[in-house]
Amino acid sequence: MSGSRDIVIAGGGMVGASLALQLGAVLPSATRICLVEGFPLPAPLAQGMPDYHPSFDARSTALSYSSRLIYEQLQIWDALEQWLCPIESIHVSSRGRFGSSLLRAADYGWDALGYVVENAWLGGALLQALYRQGRVEVCSPARVLAAHPHGGGMRLQLEGALEEEIDTGLLLVADGATSGLRRQLGVAVEEKSYDQHALVANVGFARPHRGCAYERFTDQGPLALLPLLPVATAEHRSALVWSLSPGDAEHLCACPREEFLEALQQRFGYRQGRLHQVGERHSYPLSLVESAEQVRQGVVVMGNAAHALHPVAGQGYNLALRDVAQLGAVLAEGLAEGRAPGDVALLQRYLRRQQPDQARTIRLSDYLPALFMHTDPLLGVARDLALSGLDVLPPLKREFVRHAAGLAAMDDSRGAHSGG
Repeated sequence: MSGSRDIVIAGGGMVGASLALQLGAVLPSATRICLVEGFPLPAPLAQGMPDYHPSFDARSTALSYSSRLIYEQLQIWDALEQWLCPIESIHVSSRGRFGSSLLRAADYGWDALGYVVENAWLGGALLQALYRQGRVEVCSPARVLAAHPHGGGMRLQLEGALEEEIDTGLLLVADGATSGLRRQLGVAVEEKSYDQHALVANVGFARPHRGCAYERFTDQGPLALLPLLPVATAEHRSALVWSLSPGDAEHLCACPREEFLEALQQRFGYRQGRLHQVGERHSYPLSLVESAEQVRQGVVVMGNAAHALHPVAGQGYNLALRDVAQLGAVLAEGLAEGRAPGDVALLQRYLRRQQPDQARTIRLSDYLPALFMHTDPLLGVARDLALSGLDVLPPLKREFVRHAAGLAAMDDSRGAHSGG
């Protein structure tokens, strides 16, 4: 590596790779961009996509309709399509109560409300698209160990790269919720523990899911099931995200398969028939983690390093993609104006435009679980009426779906852009 880059992205996961693709697509060809990732990344292929053989236990990500639009603009949606399971409807309910609502893509002229894709395929498709684009230097395996202000930008100490030190006009920190680089930079985080763990696993049902996702709110926390494509060992496969007390999550991760299936069946019910299969079970503590500082001169904190959300409604990754699209648009404007990419006033412009979307999405993911876990009977009736009201008030339901799909945020962003 030579001694300087205009922009360095620290972290080559799905957010980092999407960010690299976005910047490569919208910034001038003279802009030198480098992606640094600590794990060895797959090599470029001469043509096509990597071989991928889905497994029952593959981890997945839900993409909203707004994420589809972003990936279409980056011209990689076609490469993803064969591995996408469309979410054609979402059934939202409160366990043991009358309130429920069914959201259907067909009611809005869409083919899907969202899509579920296995992480291995999404990550591979992003990287191969990045290689084909040919705009971004990929340095892997290598890590940014430390960063310090230098000449209006940042001086980086690297490990595993050809050079141990380089300068950059803008450092984009995208190395995850426990970001070591964020900590080294002295950026504080605000963390709110939910005193719950998320148990994640893939499960198999007797009946087909027919593209339906379930978001069931219970007194213990939300339980979500997302439709997955079939594999050889399971025709009717879904991804489970189950919020539980830490003790219950530990027990259900370790208990015999039959006991787990019985407990989940009792909690979810029989809408997809009998549960007959569960794969590897994992759990992790749930908390809301927000970076107290997202921008400073020469630095932007992105993705889970900026905001790690409760998984309810699957909004975290989709919010990160909208951040990516907005940052790319603002940097393109700034470079056209003759500004340096790390100009703090330019980076604050990005934050002003994106903060309303961030605040709204974070509030939704934060408030929903607590709202439905509250045991007050009058509040329970109000919740039921609100859920049922979505089905009898089409304008309200349409607006709710637009927000859940991320389209309202994108419209707000366009309005902010036109207003400066």
